[in-house]
Amino acid sequence: MKKFLIAAVSFILLYLLLDMAYYQWGFYIDFHGDREVRTFTSTQGREILVDTGDGMEPFEIRGVDLGVGIPGHFSTEFAIDKETYLRWFGLIQEMGANTIRVYTILQPDFYEAVYEYNKENPEPLYVLHGVWVNDYVQNSHVDAYDDSFRKTLIQDCRTLVDVIHGRKKIRLGYQASGASGVYTKDISEWVLGYILGVEWEDVTVAYTDHMKPENNSYQGNYMYTSEQATPFEAMLAETGDNIIRYESGKYNEQRLLAFSNWPATDPLDYPVEVERLFMKCAKVDVEHILTTDRYKSGQFASYHVYSYYPDYLAHYDTWKGELPFAEEYRLKDGEYNTYGIYLEMLSRHHEMPVVISEFGTPTSRGRAQLDFFTARSQGYMSEQEQGEALVESYEDIRKAGCAGCVIFSWQDEWFKRTWNTMANIDLTKTAYWSDFQTNEQFFGLMAFDPGEKTSVCYTDGDVGEWTQDDLLTDNGNIRLYMKYDEKFLYFRVHKDNYDAETETIYIPVDVTPNSGSYYADGEDVKFDRKADFLIVLNGRENSRVLVQERYEAFRVIFAEDYGEENPYFEIPDKDSPVFKKIYLALQLGMVNALYEEDKMSEKFETGRLTFGNGNPSDEDYNSVSDFYINADDIEIRLPWQLFNFSNPAQQQIHDDYYEHYGIENLKIKSIYAGADTSQNKGERIRMGELKLNGWGRNPSYHERLKQSYYVVKEKWAGKTD
Repeated sequence: MKKFLIAAVSFILLYLLLDMAYYQWGFYIDFHGDREVRTFTSTQGREILVDTGDGMEPFEIRGVDLGVGIPGHFSTEFAIDKETYLRWFGLIQEMGANTIRVYTILQPDFYEAVYEYNKENPEPLYVLHGVWVNDYVQNSHVDAYDDSFRKTLIQDCRTLVDVIHGRKKIRLGYQASGASGVYTKDISEWVLGYILGVEWEDVTVAYTDHMKPENNSYQGNYMYTSEQATPFEAMLAETGDNIIRYESGKYNEQRLLAFSNWPATDPLDYPVEVERLFMKCAKVDVEHILTTDRYKSGQFASYHVYSYYPDYLAHYDTWKGELPFAEEYRLKDGEYNTYGIYLEMLSRHHEMPVVISEFGTPTSRGRAQLDFFTARSQGYMSEQEQGEALVESYEDIRKAGCAGCVIFSWQDEWFKRTWNTMANIDLTKTAYWSDFQTNEQFFGLMAFDPGEKTSVCYTDGDVGEWTQDDLLTDNGNIRLYMKYDEKFLYFRVHKDNYDAETETIYIPVDVTPNSGSYYADGEDVKFDRKADFLIVLNGRENSRVLVQERYEAFRVIFAEDYGEENPYFEIPDKDSPVFKKIYLALQLGMVNALYEEDKMSEKFETGRLTFGNGNPSDEDYNSVSDFYINADDIEIRLPWQLFNFSNPAQQQIHDDYYEHYGIENLKIKSIYAGADTSQNKGERIRMGELKLNGWGRNPSYHERLKQSYYVVKEKWAGKTD
């Protein structure tokens, strides 16, 4: 009996050891010998070839980047379940896409969904899979040869290979992305290839090349470097060689391979003035990474390219003479489509296929960058305009000779941040509300609108959703109603015999108890409480929201970037009657010496209101509209951040900037508002109380396909339904 127990325990320990070695450590013995590896992908010149059942044929990648965020959850929570993925896959393929791209290893639900969706599908949805590099490592003091960078990247590549083959167990906290679980579904037959890395920090690339000059070459079984290679490129070659060698040896398979890149580290040459303007200090050229005959699949070049930034070609004139093909991209107004020209420059630089693996525009109300030539800006674009911009960009990508493209992104992601609004909000709570001012949250083809099935209000002229419970003030011939959800504060003004052409309606709003004014200079109106904001409804074309200067966030954050003095040198009075326009910064620190006017330091009046229908079900829907007038009724919807809410889910606003030397949170229980016209100049506008009850970590939402989805569907699938 004793011997039996010893044998049993030894067997169990051996099994656990082998299980750990194979499924966690990735240990294997190459039993394939010299057998030819299998691959269903290859490249030929600048084309990608895929065997979809009838041998290798040209394959145009039409993809969508798939994020990991849904409302109420951050990306690292991996809250998307298999059923959701399956539903999304169907919608993505109906749009005409043939590929989805993911950036990092996800939870097992994703791979189970891919397997279930594709296993009986004669036209499967293919996958381009990424390997993430930790943001902290990229922005730390180390170069790319540090173990935290290079060794971790190589190990994560091996982990990914096992994951897609359904032979991996990942402990919580082991993998860089945070994903964990038991991966048992083999989806390798639908994985076109890998895109290794992220948008490389140019300073990390430059630092690596400077600190490791001796590491400028690599010779592997599958990849090696040319004489022109840099140390960073040699590190990439080693990483690529490792993942090919691991998959070839363990699974006898190969697939396409690319290294992530973007304009900040593109391989092109620019005049010194442009390099200084954009602080371009590094290059990554995958043409310096070569492959041996043992690599049967193929390498392609992957780039993230957006039309609005950085637009290198907009800032010098000599390229027009150097690039004869630029005339093919001249626009009707005589300007050039610099996005198309840049894409063709990238395509012509490479001998291998080029895939634009990220491109897109957001449907946010907020804006961060302007596209001066094609009007495909970073924000403040309607859903219809987004769809048109995506189709135009796709046509530019095709015209430039690229082998495919991937739209960023499938779904909106509430948790994201943007450089020109991130100081205004609580970054630890972004997943719990929809910030229409933050453009990064609205790149998706699918929106998450507040409400389980419908939103509490649509600004469309139909006031049926308003009740007496929403009434805030009643001044006889003018009444103000208010309500809110996870995205907007809604106002309804009813004015008897309202004439939008001649009457101006004022709506003062009191948010903070720490400042505000009883009147507004230049507007000749007074209030019965100290107001922090003033909504001025002055017709369809000239309406806006103003902020009392003590509570102006833009001045506190960006004054010095726009040539003004430090805001703390001259502090506005708490009760100052000066109300100012509300702005967002568009670009900082780039004075363009080649232009008489400084196009690179513009700002955007985000307080300006847009007239239009805000109901997605209506034919004339304008997703970035703010108000709608129907006879005697005006409906308004305005984003929380416009009123200096840092976290409306928990009723938090900005505290006094000048007492805290920056933005600190202050919790409130109510806000106050009122409404009246300019005709009642002698009376103070009475303001009523709107009590606030936050929703904490449990926002309500429902999915909605944007107008842009159907625009892309018509282009890719030839369908308009």
